[in-house]
Amino acid sequence: MSFRAPVPEYEFLLKHIVDYGQVAATDRFAEASSDVTSAILTEAGKLCDEVMAPLQRVGDLQPTALENGVVRSSPGFAEGWKAIAEGGWIGMSAPEEQGGMALPMTLTTCVNEMMSGACLSLQLAPLMSQGQIEALDHHASDALKDLYMPKLISGEWAGTMNLTEPQAGSDVGALSSKAEPNGDGTYAVSGQKIFISWGDNDFCSNICHLVLARLPDGVPGTKGISLFLVPKFLPDENGDAGVANDLKVVSLEHKMGLHGSPTCVMQYDGATGWLVGNEHGGMAAMFTMMNNARLGVGGQGVGAGEGAYQHALEYALERKQGRSESGTIVDHADVRRMLMTMKADLFAARAIMLSCAVAIDMQAATGDATWAARAAFLTPIAKTFGTDTGIAVADTGVQVHGGMGFIEETGAAQFFRDVRVTAIYEGTNGIQAMDLVARKMMDGGEMANRLMDEIEEQAECARSTHPNMAESVWQACESLREATEWLVAQGNMNDRFAGAVPYLRAFARVLGGHFHLSAAMADLGGPREKLARFYITRLLPEHAGLLAHAQTGADGAYVLTLEELAGQS
Repeated sequence: MSFRAPVPEYEFLLKHIVDYGQVAATDRFAEASSDVTSAILTEAGKLCDEVMAPLQRVGDLQPTALENGVVRSSPGFAEGWKAIAEGGWIGMSAPEEQGGMALPMTLTTCVNEMMSGACLSLQLAPLMSQGQIEALDHHASDALKDLYMPKLISGEWAGTMNLTEPQAGSDVGALSSKAEPNGDGTYAVSGQKIFISWGDNDFCSNICHLVLARLPDGVPGTKGISLFLVPKFLPDENGDAGVANDLKVVSLEHKMGLHGSPTCVMQYDGATGWLVGNEHGGMAAMFTMMNNARLGVGGQGVGAGEGAYQHALEYALERKQGRSESGTIVDHADVRRMLMTMKADLFAARAIMLSCAVAIDMQAATGDATWAARAAFLTPIAKTFGTDTGIAVADTGVQVHGGMGFIEETGAAQFFRDVRVTAIYEGTNGIQAMDLVARKMMDGGEMANRLMDEIEEQAECARSTHPNMAESVWQACESLREATEWLVAQGNMNDRFAGAVPYLRAFARVLGGHFHLSAAMADLGGPREKLARFYITRLLPEHAGLLAHAQTGADGAYVLTLEELAGQS
């Protein structure tokens, strides 16, 4: 499929919307100047356009397969991985001393998103390795770092994470995998893990699994879980992949989409592993990997949505149907409405995502706890709104195609099938929303109010040039503030949870209005000002209904008995 990485969009957002300049102004990221940033985005765009995009359809039509215990990748994926690895894209934000580039997470986020638009199935592989690199960097011993990180960064080896078990999905604490000390500093890890993205491949010489398991003295629940690094092949005295470990791929899942990405059922039978982090501290170590992975998954949603939008726009520009000025469907009012909605929401989701990435970088560069709190607050919003937007845009893309969207040969349906899982993995979007209204509100709503103060201050600045749009954003933010105060006041957590999803979406809607208003101010009379007017006039008003829903409490969700839910009266 054809794809064009939206490099100019990233450059505009970094320069005018999310204040990336403050990241480049820090000592830690001083080398990530605007010129360097532009060069990186341009080169990554070429990789996406020329190498990865042609693999999008191939992975869907010729999926991975398990043959005699060996995972066979889709045609061209090995070459695609090699190009990603040789370009240094896996280790963009990894430490220089281990072979990485030590670039800001903001740039890694941009590159990962454009890779997702080009070929989401393949992009999942480097994303898994990046998460493992980060977890090892923060929690592993120096010996493990020195052995594994350079090979993961170079792409010689690949990484995975193993959390889920048949009986332990979102409730990770219910896992049953065990780890027994071997007496020599290693552990024998046993158990079965499911839903392991890129659990194996045929183009890396070793696969390194991060596995959650319980030591003999581990208490029930999440507090008794430890994290282990369990390689497919045990490193020899030279640090190269040696003899096979006691683990295997049992089967590959037959999925709705992402056919080019193997999702494995993994079996560990006393496999040799090494402890990462402290005993019983596995969740802390794993969350280091998961938090940025959640931002990455939000980017997957935006990227896949970008691919779906480009695909739909191309079709609309060519498809002749009915009477219109151009003779094609792009001039029909409803088609134009759909395309404008797709483009406007992608801008909003991308801005939220990059704002979160900037906060992560500023925390890393300054150590300021306020930046850390900001990043933590924005992460569930970036993940949820990014993936919801990707799914909605891909769904709308099918609609733009009309009947042809339901025909697999056009490729429109693949974007929807591939992106649908992003709202589920790395913490379902419902869990993200619950996290936002519970853990992220433990400060009494302080960070939420900081963000709302910024939104209203910017709206005041915009009144001279865009009075109507500024007023709409300001009023929406006031409504959000009132809902936040109501939410924080609720002692019954279930009342918060019942409205968590609409509250998160309303917050994202208001943030989207804020970023669109910023774009209008930076692009007077230009296309981004016009797009901002569309968003603020037509999409931002959704916040009112969402906030009304968010403040109704839990009782209404339980008014039907289980028998009545089943239609039995």
